[in-house]
Amino acid sequence: MLHLPLLLRQEPRARTLEGGSVLTNIHCWSPDSEWLVYDTRSDRDGSVFDGRFIELLRVKTGEVKRVFEAKNGAHCGVVTFHPTENKIVFIHGPENPTPDWSYGPSHRQGVIVPVDAPQTPLPLDARDLTAPGTPGALRGGSHVHVWHPKGDWLSYTYNDALENPQVREVGVCFPKAVHVPKTHPRNHDGTHFSFLATQSTPNPKPGSDEIRRAFEEGWVGSSRTLAFLGETLKADGTPHVELFLAEGLEAQRPTQRRLTHTKKGVALVPRHWVRSSPDGSQLAFLMADEAGIVQLWLVSPTTGALRQLTHSPFPMASAFTWHPDGSRLAIVADGSVQWVDAESGKLKRLTRKADGVLPLACVFSPNGKEVAALQHLGGRNRLILAEAV
Repeated sequence: MLHLPLLLRQEPRARTLEGGSVLTNIHCWSPDSEWLVYDTRSDRDGSVFDGRFIELLRVKTGEVKRVFEAKNGAHCGVVTFHPTENKIVFIHGPENPTPDWSYGPSHRQGVIVPVDAPQTPLPLDARDLTAPGTPGALRGGSHVHVWHPKGDWLSYTYNDALENPQVREVGVCFPKAVHVPKTHPRNHDGTHFSFLATQSTPNPKPGSDEIRRAFEEGWVGSSRTLAFLGETLKADGTPHVELFLAEGLEAQRPTQRRLTHTKKGVALVPRHWVRSSPDGSQLAFLMADEAGIVQLWLVSPTTGALRQLTHSPFPMASAFTWHPDGSRLAIVADGSVQWVDAESGKLKRLTRKADGVLPLACVFSPNGKEVAALQHLGGRNRLILAEAV
């Protein structure tokens, strides 16, 4: 059954679209800003990967289109749009799951579906589980696939299925077909050539720049550089998260460089992704201030110069995105969708304060006119659309 939304007027600058749905924290809008894409995971935070459908909603009319249904015991979710073309990419879990190969971080893949050709998934990343492996194929699972602003490469996080599956990496892929031998029942071809952009280790040296996981990445402007969060160990062995850069990707010779050296470390709650300004001059992330309140911070990817952007009495409470012109950011804070001026750090409410606004997604439309977010009421999620004026 389709999740038919009802458009309700919340206030002059906001609409609420009722329906059980989960938005991804970036690129949930179609390139023309007419449609929102979401998956149908059943729980509030999307932590239970049980969704079977990918759906589109036309924001002006409430029309719903179902563009994909997972079959044979598989599930799907975490969907994003291409920046200029009418196609989407999302996680697809294993079909016909078995006790030794059911859904999990190392047992998933990305698939691309053209919106105008539903139910025609193209496998993004190839998989080869048989030694010595195939160049361009992965051995595990990919997650949160985001196209480069140029619309060719994609980034994702990755967990290997054969060695240290608990270690998370960041990977990239570019268009080039990869064909693998069918020597394992979970092997499959892919439309893109994949390789890892980061180097993690299960046992990093305390006090060093070695990391034990790389995660929550984002493209730096239109460059081929990725910013990501890296978990290091302090000299006393306690975990500490900082910003890193993955460089040298175009030559397929990735190196990683630590960008920040902070006292408190990057905040892990709320969960968020490093997001670059459109021109690539500033990276935004969340970190607690001296009073322990989580604020938005900016750092230059070239100089490492750090600036606290917000000085709010209440914490920043969600993932966030930049306006297409780089003038402001959208975020959930104090129970409402707000924007933050990228120069002054001043906040402006776009919706009234309400219960249940979720710390999951707060996404500017490509035309910069609206922000999409989520609210949980009555046991299910609803989409909030706020006018960005």
